[in-house]
Amino acid sequence: MADLIAQKLMCIKRDRVLFEALDFSLGAKQIVHLKGPNGAGKTSFLRILAGLATATEGVVKYKEKNIESAGHDFYTSTLYIGHKSGLNSALTGIENTQFWANQHGIDISQSEIIALLGMIGLAGLEDLPVAHLSAGQQRRVSLLRLWLKSQARIWLLDEPFTALDVQGVALIEKKIQEHAESGGSVLITSHQALQPHPLKSEFMLEYRF
Repeated sequence: MADLIAQKLMCIKRDRVLFEALDFSLGAKQIVHLKGPNGAGKTSFLRILAGLATATEGVVKYKEKNIESAGHDFYTSTLYIGHKSGLNSALTGIENTQFWANQHGIDISQSEIIALLGMIGLAGLEDLPVAHLSAGQQRRVSLLRLWLKSQARIWLLDEPFTALDVQGVALIEKKIQEHAESGGSVLITSHQALQPHPLKSEFMLEYRF
């Protein structure tokens, strides 16, 4: 049974219907590539699923409960990474990661964070304020959350490959595949094709005039 279910969703923005009567489900060991042209409502759809926006009509359920009723269980089980980095530009990569970990009750040492930053290609840059990093390097700091030992089994990722180089994209794709193979689920928007994988499928939103 799917963990996350959307039923009969409608979203209206600026008097334009982005989508309506939309049904969707996401369960364990799934990687779903959410596709569609700019303006089709992909970000709005992800934010509704994450509980960050309200649909005009319809309902989103987590384990058969409305996400509002599921409350803490839903939010600790869901990781949303959007267009914006969610970083404090005055803080270093270490400090940003530690702050996020503390917010989510994740026990991690500074040495472990340094090792993770090195693993994602930021060795030697750990103590720099992220304002001094390139856009791609900032994106890597933001995506480091995928490696932290949170309870989130549902990943909602909005254009995670933005500003990443080829090596960065490959690193994130591998992590997404590992997450799904271990029982997690991923809904991802990306304008570029994802690598073929047995657990991957596609879901299309069409632009509506």
